[in-house]
Amino acid sequence: MVESFKRQRDIQIVIVLAAAALVIRALQLQVIDDSYRRAADATAIHRMTAYPSRGLVFDRNNKLIVNNNAMYDLMVTYNQIDPKMDTTRFCQMLDITRDEFKQNLRKDWSSGRFSKNVPFVFLKKITTQTYARLQENLYEFPGFYVQIRNIRRYPFSVGAHLLGYINEVDNRDISRDAAYASGDYIGAAGIESEYESFLRGEKGVNFLLKNNLGRIVGPFQEGTRDTFAVSGHDMISSIDIDLQAFGEYLMANKTGSIVAIEPSTGEILAMVSAPTYDPNLLMMTQTRGQIFSELLNDPLKPFFDRTVMAKYPPGSIFKTIVTMVGLQEGTLHREQGYSCNGGYFYAGRLYKCHAHAGVGNVVDGLATSCNTYFFSEFRNIVDKFGFSNAGQGLDMFNSYAKRMGLGQRLGVDYPNENPGNLPSTAYYDKIYPKRLGGWRSPTIMSMGIGQGELQLTTIQMANIAALIANRGKWYTPHLCKAFKDGTPIPPQFKELHDTGISPQNCEIVVEGMAQCVNRGTARIAALADFQICGKTGTSQNPHGEDHSVFFAFAPKDNPKIAIAVYVENAGWGASYAAPIASLMIEKYLRGYILPERKALEEKMHQANLLDNALAAIPLAKRKGNVAIDTLPKANMPLDEKPGK
Repeated sequence: MVESFKRQRDIQIVIVLAAAALVIRALQLQVIDDSYRRAADATAIHRMTAYPSRGLVFDRNNKLIVNNNAMYDLMVTYNQIDPKMDTTRFCQMLDITRDEFKQNLRKDWSSGRFSKNVPFVFLKKITTQTYARLQENLYEFPGFYVQIRNIRRYPFSVGAHLLGYINEVDNRDISRDAAYASGDYIGAAGIESEYESFLRGEKGVNFLLKNNLGRIVGPFQEGTRDTFAVSGHDMISSIDIDLQAFGEYLMANKTGSIVAIEPSTGEILAMVSAPTYDPNLLMMTQTRGQIFSELLNDPLKPFFDRTVMAKYPPGSIFKTIVTMVGLQEGTLHREQGYSCNGGYFYAGRLYKCHAHAGVGNVVDGLATSCNTYFFSEFRNIVDKFGFSNAGQGLDMFNSYAKRMGLGQRLGVDYPNENPGNLPSTAYYDKIYPKRLGGWRSPTIMSMGIGQGELQLTTIQMANIAALIANRGKWYTPHLCKAFKDGTPIPPQFKELHDTGISPQNCEIVVEGMAQCVNRGTARIAALADFQICGKTGTSQNPHGEDHSVFFAFAPKDNPKIAIAVYVENAGWGASYAAPIASLMIEKYLRGYILPERKALEEKMHQANLLDNALAAIPLAKRKGNVAIDTLPKANMPLDEKPGK
């Protein structure tokens, strides 16, 4: 009996203790701690992407040339929309119609790209004012939220080609890299594309609790599972933005390109392709699609980057390469002269040359740009192993040219680089088969003056000027100077390439280029206090006016800048390319243009070389370096009549 009573008492005690524990726990859950109540109310954990700030871009003088602006996308989860929501008021806040509301919600749910339980973009790029208006009322519209991201802005409004732009990713981008998801942005051109992996940063994630009405009720597990977004690397580019802007100013209403390089490093100081456009036009705004289409269909082709994509016959600037190879191989001697007599005679035909002073040596040949001299010398190189063995001579010449970066991509940190065209022995064997007599040095001697099948890009021309400035060596041209956090730039840009031309032979070419400016075909490019070493070229154009070409470096000793200028349909090399290059050099070395040269600067800027039919096309979105109807076409008097 006693034993039974004791067991009954123990059971009662256990029941009382258990009841007390339940009461205490209920008190804790309902009064003291509401986290479980909140979790119970929550029907979903919302995974919100935290987008990083894209890396900023500075010029070589630490001027900010690419920055970020906040942009707002309105996101929606279809299954969380309240069917009773005030659609009319919602549309009024967004300034859209009910039809647009329905269209934006209409998705191909069977495609696999969209899910009714996964957020998608309802409306892109809403304005700051709309965002502010929404923030006050968004709680009334379950399923909708605002995603904040960054878009690019360009404070100087220049350098559209080299800076590039960003685009929304497509399925190919997503399949190539798991870091991207639908709605993300990616660098699509220029530096933005080439250094995408450095600039984009790393996305973070915020986990949020949403209640049964689709409203966010707070962070999940107090944010312990959240990850922070990591900003992209801030880049210091090699560009001098003031020089870039000046180059675009000088190339107003012209077609062509300018590339300037620091010889001692290979850093690109300016890359101007004309016509161009204001890079801010392609910010991720609601009008971007229309503007992009207009630029894409513009007959002036402002998207075409002539610095790396256009292939041109280099004209007489190529004579410097013929000279270097001839001196190195012993087919040309420093004091070797030549009697021109108005041109080069071969097989009863006269290949004309312009009137010039006598050619007593190599320096004279370069200074006067004598075609006869270089027809003869190029033939000497090709015939070094015998008149009937021209292929071996051309192969030898091309081996030097390739070491100078010709006939191949230089490897610049920039997309869409064209290798140009360096015609080979195999090419000529195909064009002139042996069964039909084959080819000999006279067949291809036009290469000696930079014509024929030879084609270079403007950046290749600038690189030749840089390697001559360095007396036979060169660095791969590049746009990235450094990263602000110390991340190293790609190592290939520190590698020095050797052309196989001795410094002594390069020095002779340097002197020839100096005399070309001092007393030869490029006198218009001379500066009183800086020795410019340059070479004019006039590239023959069977479709219209010849192209104006010039490349140079300065000063002669310890050069700071090498440059190539190519102006299409502009005539002699001294007409436009040489004065533009000279002004660019002065701007970079001096920092300003002397008053007595302001008239030349204005003449270059005002000259309109665009086709009148194209220039008459009104496109308000063009910048000053493309068609401006009010500017007359300049009829520039030539200071001299240089040779081709």
